[in-house]
Amino acid sequence: MEVDSSPPEEGMEEVFAEGGGSEEQHNLMRSIMKDVVGNLPGLDEFIALTNIFKIVDTHHFDVVVFDTAPTGHTLRLLSIPQSIGKVLRQLVQMKSWMSGIMNSLSGSLGMNNVNIDYIDDLLPLVERLDKELKNPDLTTFVCVCIPEFLSLYETERLIQKLTALDIDTHNVVVNQVMYPDRDSKGCPSCALCAARTNMQKKYLDQIADLYEDFHVVKMPLMPVEVKGVPMLQRFGKFLQAPPDMEKLSIHDLVKDL
Repeated sequence: MEVDSSPPEEGMEEVFAEGGGSEEQHNLMRSIMKDVVGNLPGLDEFIALTNIFKIVDTHHFDVVVFDTAPTGHTLRLLSIPQSIGKVLRQLVQMKSWMSGIMNSLSGSLGMNNVNIDYIDDLLPLVERLDKELKNPDLTTFVCVCIPEFLSLYETERLIQKLTALDIDTHNVVVNQVMYPDRDSKGCPSCALCAARTNMQKKYLDQIADLYEDFHVVKMPLMPVEVKGVPMLQRFGKFLQAPPDMEKLSIHDLVKDL
């Protein structure tokens, strides 16, 4: 989702609707407001979250799934309602002081008072975002990783932060798990496959220990690229009913496709 954090022109018109003054003076004030508002930290993420909830509100879907960015960006996104809410509460308390400054500035430009009451309207929206993100009946976070060190480290960091933010998470999907072809003795049929399988086993054991109270799903590394509707449907079924790889070969999963 690509967002534009610059204030919309119609929003600026509401602010200056009763401001008086010339068009040139209005343009100058618009430029000042855009520079101030457009550089607020976390504004892009806040607009992204509001757009998400607009989609949920305007389309009657049973479930809405958002594929989020890597861990650092996602954590910043999810923490925005709290940080923006804190800033807005401070701005509400300082509104009379800010209003005086804005009115002094507009007065020096020959304009009437500038209305900044829209700050009051933002706070309920931020509080709603925060409340719905923390409601486990409405929102849950599914962590996806691969059985390697860095991915497991990032997943654990994500889960700890989600817990600190009171955001529900109880599902972990482990992707690209290797199930190599085996010879008649039950050993992997190639040295590389054996090495990768042993490496993954170490991290799979750690995942089992760390997330014993979670619903953990292991998704196999497929022998073909997962694309196209039939392949995606087949792969999707494994999320609900993982195949028994003790009895099946990885090639058995796609032989009829």
